[in-house]
Amino acid sequence: MITGIHHISMKCGTGEAFLRVRDFYLNVLGFSVVREWADGIMIDSGSGLLEIFSNGEGIRNMGAIRHIAFSTDDVDGIASKVKAAGYKVFTGPKDIVIPSEPEYHARMAFCYGPLGEEIEFFQEK
Repeated sequence: MITGIHHISMKCGTGEAFLRVRDFYLNVLGFSVVREWADGIMIDSGSGLLEIFSNGEGIRNMGAIRHIAFSTDDVDGIASKVKAAGYKVFTGPKDIVIPSEPEYHARMAFCYGPLGEEIEFFQEK
């Protein structure tokens, strides 16, 4: 039986990219290290882990998974922090209504992370 998502894995093509990714997720977003090994790190996002490799093997172009969404109680604050760190926030922050039954109200923003990954900050209302 599946009980949830354990981790999302990312690959860095260079040591410099790995350091940028590490800085972004730890210092900009405020996540914490769970464990480290010679060519990787596992970071706790609060509701799942990010496994980040420094060895770059297996990098592919964008596939079917479009973005990572992190839950937050302050979309505007985290978007401002990301911008101040020099990353592009390309959508929002803005309120949205997903036309479902019942309607789903939220606030969201999107940015590009250090590897070009799309990251959404999502706040349920």
